[in-house]
Amino acid sequence: MTAVLSECPDVRPDPDDPTAHLTTEDIENIGKELDALREEVIASRGERDAAYIRRVIDVQRKLELGSRGVLLFSLFPPAWVLGTAGLSVAKILENMEIGHNVMHGQWDWMRDPKIHSTSWEWDNVSPSDQWKRAHNEMHHNYTNVIGKDGDLGYGLMRVSPDQPWSPFFLGQPLWNFINACFFEFGIAAYDLELRDSLTDGRYKTPEFRERANRVLRKIRRQATKDYVVHPLLSGPSALQTLSANFVANLVRNLWTHSVIMCGHFPYGVDTFEKSSIEGETRGQWYLRQMLGSANISGSPLMHLMTGNLSHQIEHHLFPDLPSNRYAEIAPRVRDLFERYQLNYVTGPLPKQVASAWRKIVLLSLPNDAAERVDRALTLFQRGPSQWVARLAGRIRTA
Repeated sequence: MTAVLSECPDVRPDPDDPTAHLTTEDIENIGKELDALREEVIASRGERDAAYIRRVIDVQRKLELGSRGVLLFSLFPPAWVLGTAGLSVAKILENMEIGHNVMHGQWDWMRDPKIHSTSWEWDNVSPSDQWKRAHNEMHHNYTNVIGKDGDLGYGLMRVSPDQPWSPFFLGQPLWNFINACFFEFGIAAYDLELRDSLTDGRYKTPEFRERANRVLRKIRRQATKDYVVHPLLSGPSALQTLSANFVANLVRNLWTHSVIMCGHFPYGVDTFEKSSIEGETRGQWYLRQMLGSANISGSPLMHLMTGNLSHQIEHHLFPDLPSNRYAEIAPRVRDLFERYQLNYVTGPLPKQVASAWRKIVLLSLPNDAAERVDRALTLFQRGPSQWVARLAGRIRTA
């Protein structure tokens, strides 16, 4: 659904708009409450937070080093399994809880040049400065705004039934799966604005070529590290180590893609037209983040492995607050949702992933076909008793 965040007293509220019951004063009060919560966390940042991120970085580096050490003996299957699993977790931790959050500036207040958004280069093929522009500046400012937020479908997928359908979208489940498997390359292409540059001719400019060359250099550096240097160091286990690195990157890509999908694609999350953000106030910006994001419920380990993007709502409200604080403020954010009768979208990972994939599949179809498939899927989920009851009803009325 596409939400509207502006209020006009001369127009009847849209009954499908989740903000229709809110007054201008309500929206601005939401903004004030969230501003106050942000300032409270900022004032309380300290050694506990610094110790947390340093501990995570230390654990990640030791896990990666230990896993690569085990892979030196990956000619033996148990060593391959153990080393691959450890390396997969290490890569996920580096990209999610460390790299993503450090590059958001969450730890800049520590003034540690080694853990700073201006100096961190992550284990990913997308150069950090290009990612920061595309993600921090564009995605977070224009969250779920169709035509402005490139993260919304990555320029390949239909993300709202209000978007015109074309046969191209029939392939979007396949595009999404391929993107999931090679997600870091998809992110690099998106950060490079490759699709738009090929369409409007920018690919011919010196600026684009310079940025593209930087991406290619980063890809070469990552490939050399994972598929040349470490396999060669393994000697007789070279091929096994190469395959372990490939699998670890695949696991990291699939996991990261799933977490990101759960943050903005499940049912209950809204999209927005470009016109809805014209003259947007601070309160309306906060409200858009609240309606355009979804959380994943789970254990502290789950939150760690998602980079605390399981608290996507809190992250989008406060992208530069330390990630370890999201779990602490989540109950207060949820209370705000409840007091203003807004839908706090959350659920376990399997449910959110299934919801996002269902939405992607249905939006690949024309709206009328999608409605029929959706009804069939709903009936299937309700079980055989519902099918028998409906069939019996049809027989009686025949």
